[in-house]
Amino acid sequence: MTVKGRSPDESDYAALSDFRHTIRRFQAFSEAHAREVGLTPQQHQALLTIRAASEGEATVGYVAGRLILKQHSATGLLDRLEALGLVTRETAQEDRRRSLLRLTEKAYGLLADLSAAHLDEIQRLRPLLSDILSKFS
Repeated sequence: MTVKGRSPDESDYAALSDFRHTIRRFQAFSEAHAREVGLTPQQHQALLTIRAASEGEATVGYVAGRLILKQHSATGLLDRLEALGLVTRETAQEDRRRSLLRLTEKAYGLLADLSAAHLDEIQRLRPLLSDILSKFS
C-alpha cells in the first residue's frame, strides 16, 4: 500500500506511531474518567451520542451505528443505562414503533462534568496533535 503514490518512509512510520500513541493516551484518559464517575467507557460514549444527536435521532439504531455495535448489543447497553437512571425511552409520536432516547438530569450532570474534563484534555493535546498531523502533509 502506498501513500499518495509513494511508499511510506521512516518519518511516516514515526508520525503514525506518534499519532496512534497520542490517540491512545486520550482514550486511556477518557476511559479512566468515565470509570471515576461509575460508567464504562461505552456507557459514556452512548450518553455523549444521545446528547449530541439531533432532535428525534437518538434511537437504539442511531446509537448502534455511532458506537459501531450490533442492534442487540446497543439495546443491552441502553437497558443498563436505563437501569442506572441515566436514560429514558419515549415512544415517538410520528411512529409508535420507534423509541426515542432521552437523558435524565442525572445523566446531564455526569456528562457535563466528563465533557469539561475531556475538553481540557483536548486543549492540552491540541498542539501535539497539530504538530503530528502537520507531518502528514
